[in-house]
Amino acid sequence: MTALLEIQDLRVAYGKVEAVRGVGLTMQSGQIVTVIGPNGAGKTTLLGAAAGLLHSRGRVVYDGVDLERLDVEERVERGFCLVPERRELFGELAVADNLLLGAYTRRHNVTDVKQSLQEVYTRFPRLAERRRQKAHTLSGGERQMLALGRALMARPRLLMLDEPSLGLAPLIVREIFRIVASLRDAGVSILLVEQNARAALETADYGYVLEMGAITYQGSAAALAGDPRVAATYLGGST
Repeated sequence: MTALLEIQDLRVAYGKVEAVRGVGLTMQSGQIVTVIGPNGAGKTTLLGAAAGLLHSRGRVVYDGVDLERLDVEERVERGFCLVPERRELFGELAVADNLLLGAYTRRHNVTDVKQSLQEVYTRFPRLAERRRQKAHTLSGGERQMLALGRALMARPRLLMLDEPSLGLAPLIVREIFRIVASLRDAGVSILLVEQNARAALETADYGYVLEMGAITYQGSAAALAGDPRVAATYLGGST
């Protein structure tokens, strides 16, 4: 069975400092795979390199295709999308306009784009209510929903989420992870980078622990959650 995403010996350096060192990662279609680890471990760098935003060495193979020669837009066209940590919304634009920008690579198929927009509004009713509101006026949770909705406008097969719970209240965090799980049920595979290790492992199928740029542990999400070393470091105690 061909993996949906396979990262082999990935290396990313900032000057003489190697932020990601020989990382390997595999995920199958229909999975949620999470990468957890401390601040500065290289999690965001890993996603940036996979998305084509950062120069890297190694291989990123998506759906059997080596992405080395494909730029960011070409990767998005193939259904390979990133929701960045800072969400990168256009604050002065309305919610609807931010969403339409997510469909840029499909902009010539007006009927299809309209259908995608309606699907996003159905999934995120609050965005429908605020469709004419400027993005910078939204709450933190609403901005995260808008970032997710904008990514879904590209009709992704693989969605990479960088710290989707960052800065959100606990109640909103639970809602965001519920939405993430529902996306898997809708056929979107998800690579989830998250500091909230407990919520990530409760949602994911498989997990990797990234420390100082290298993978130190990996296994099913349930096995990692039950590992005393992982629990002591990332879950607030042992199990």
